[in-house]
Amino acid sequence: MNSTISIIKFQDDYAKDFASLNYEWLEKYFVIEPHDTEMLENPKEYIIDKGGEIFLAKIKDEIVGTVALIKIKDGEFELAKMAVTEKYKGCKIGHQLMEATINYAKEKQINSLMLESNRKLKPALYLYKKFGFKEVPTDPNSPYERADIKMVLKFN
Repeated sequence: MNSTISIIKFQDDYAKDFASLNYEWLEKYFVIEPHDTEMLENPKEYIIDKGGEIFLAKIKDEIVGTVALIKIKDGEFELAKMAVTEKYKGCKIGHQLMEATINYAKEKQINSLMLESNRKLKPALYLYKKFGFKEVPTDPNSPYERADIKMVLKFN
């Protein structure tokens, strides 16, 4: 692939792309849980308005990937809703989204990023480890039934 990938920040016009990219992978690997739906259908309310950010990967006029930073509390954010459309898997889009997210976190002086995932998503876990995320005990109160691994990246 020789198309240029640009990483852009969320705008309301991209809400449907954010949702459809996430529904695509959720339907492939898991079931869509209630917490997914409320967040994907209302990203501005659940993520942006609460101090979070959403990044999107764009090739020409097509949104091909996304990732969200959800504010947990001051200095602590959850990395969530990372998705790359099937057509562009293997094109390093996830890598570019991670770089943008980590650069943003450092710029905003965020202390740590946390994520919950599933062990069967091996390419995603490999990417997280490559960027320095370390496995920690899972949260028994996670809103996601599919979450069987929790990872943290500390900046300080």
